[in-house]
Amino acid sequence: AWAQDKTVVLYTSLAPSESGPLAKAFEKKSGIKVEVWRALSEKVVQRALTEAQARRFAVDVIETNGPEMEMLAREQLFREVKSPYLADIPAATIPKHRQWIPDRMNFFVVAYNTNMVQRDDLPPSYQGFLDPRWKGRIGIEATDAEWMATLVKKWGEKTGMAYFRRLADMKPDVRKGHVLLAELIAAGEIPVGLTVYNANAESLKRRGAPIDWVPMQPVVARAQGIAIARNAPHPQAAAAFVDFVLSPEGQELLNSMGRVPVSTKVRTHMNQFDYTLVDSATVLDEQDKWLKEWDRLFVQK
Repeated sequence: AWAQDKTVVLYTSLAPSESGPLAKAFEKKSGIKVEVWRALSEKVVQRALTEAQARRFAVDVIETNGPEMEMLAREQLFREVKSPYLADIPAATIPKHRQWIPDRMNFFVVAYNTNMVQRDDLPPSYQGFLDPRWKGRIGIEATDAEWMATLVKKWGEKTGMAYFRRLADMKPDVRKGHVLLAELIAAGEIPVGLTVYNANAESLKRRGAPIDWVPMQPVVARAQGIAIARNAPHPQAAAAFVDFVLSPEGQELLNSMGRVPVSTKVRTHMNQFDYTLVDSATVLDEQDKWLKEWDRLFVQK
């Protein structure tokens, strides 16, 4: 009965403004209806785990943040992805087990309100934001411990932690939600954000908001991933949907909506710079350490 799959069930943290058009394009192409359930990544993980523990096999495809995907892979919730489009994806970004595959990227960039800050005023590197003139003018997102972890690993523990202690002394405005942080910059409430997803800034910019972004080195990148549930009720439809999302057509569609495609077949200014990839497995192994450190520095102030 597999070949007759007429539905595919997707759990994702991708915003409805993007998951909707992606689902519609696939339906049009395949005749398979996509049922989308959207929530923040922690809720996606929660629901997938709860259902698996209750042996309720409802979901076909899961799409959310890399570290969360890695967590679900360790719980044996996925099956290996076999797709002709894996060849288009940078090998360094694909987990060795192939239980989940990157389908888009989030880049942590510096975004600024163009009415309040000139591009030339921005420092050439993150170190420059420790200058006293930035006090009271910078913001970060409340959950970005993995950004800190990746930079500390790149710079070395001593240099890295010294930087973040000094950044905490600058008392940045800490807000929960990357979309919210970008909106507050566009509204002029926060002149500059240090951990803005470039896709969020780009989408506001395209709608005419006074916001722009700059990839400040070292740019930290986190893969978002897609996977097929091990006990997917519609395995063939699931495989077809994953193929579509990873194909040049699906990747171009994500790109047109201001999301950053992972496929090398799609050219875009959104990823034409060097970046350092968040290692999802390491982030997971050392999660408690970095969360504790981050909360102590930025959240419990």
